[in-house]
Amino acid sequence: MAHNKDKIIPGQGSQLNTHNRFDKLDRSGEAIYNDEPYNEDEGDKEKTQYIKIYPKTLINKVTSPDVRMPYSANPYQGCEHGCIYCYARITHNYWGYSAGVDFERKILYKENAPEILTSEFEKKSWQGELVVLSGNTDCYQPAEKHLKITRKMLRVFELYNNPVGIITKNSLVERDIDILAPMAEKNLAQVIITINSMDESLRRKMEPRTASAAKKFQTIRKLTDAGIPVMLMISPIIPSINDNHLLEIMKKGAEAGAIAVTYVMVRLNGDVATIFKDWVQKAYPDKAERVIHQIESLHGGSTEDHRFSIRMRGEGNFADIIRQQFMLGKKKYFNDGSLPEVDSSLFKRFGNGQLSLFE
Repeated sequence: MAHNKDKIIPGQGSQLNTHNRFDKLDRSGEAIYNDEPYNEDEGDKEKTQYIKIYPKTLINKVTSPDVRMPYSANPYQGCEHGCIYCYARITHNYWGYSAGVDFERKILYKENAPEILTSEFEKKSWQGELVVLSGNTDCYQPAEKHLKITRKMLRVFELYNNPVGIITKNSLVERDIDILAPMAEKNLAQVIITINSMDESLRRKMEPRTASAAKKFQTIRKLTDAGIPVMLMISPIIPSINDNHLLEIMKKGAEAGAIAVTYVMVRLNGDVATIFKDWVQKAYPDKAERVIHQIESLHGGSTEDHRFSIRMRGEGNFADIIRQQFMLGKKKYFNDGSLPEVDSSLFKRFGNGQLSLFE
């Protein structure tokens, strides 16, 4: 079936492949047109290529002063969720792929991640610090349903009593409540659920393979009922796209059981700006120019922003309005609550690697 290139491709975030600056051959403009029905819960195994990679390390020290996580680990590179605004898209260039369609359709997975995690926990230098899954791409994206790398990693965290944090937009995290709940009893687990829109039509265009807002609120409730502390993250807030949903999301998140809340304003670094501009012109042609100008007003006249402490929240009149709304909602619905501190004192190592866990 021929696809109208001026319209959004169903089940796909990026509408094109941008040029990989590390590739001598310019393939920008390429796209994979998918006109087939898409099963959000299963992923699109026929259209997506899964590529096994063999990293030697897994835990990354986070040095950005405005990112509140000491360490991160990513079982996957690339993400099937297809979020059009994702800052991690540009990291796909380092693997030889485009930040556009490739980021969603060429998924690199680290099958040996649990074993590497075990070996890193066994190092004498490791002291049981909090590790967040994932600082880059979602650890519960559709591939996880059949690969189960995240679940195997959680077994390692559980075995070593090492604190773990999870950031996700997928209700698949419910599958692992049996691991997370006992860990949470010892202050070893916490989850951040990201919701940025109450408009299902918008979600299907903007982040087509994530769980719906309704599903994610249900997930917050299930995690909370299991004793797992949950933070609601409203990210990203995009002017004239989803900024009118802030207080409603906060209210429903609190009702579902989230005990803390945060937000992030949109920024479009590198190729993400090209990808987003193409998308917004096709998805919302009548207001595309206004959206881009408003984003630029948040970041000193640019869609990019690398300034620590400013890049996450933006500046200017629009940023001030969102900040005021957020502070009002945080006080009203969350009583200024925060996630509990994790307990690193329970961490233990075994000296033998415990590799039998994966046999």
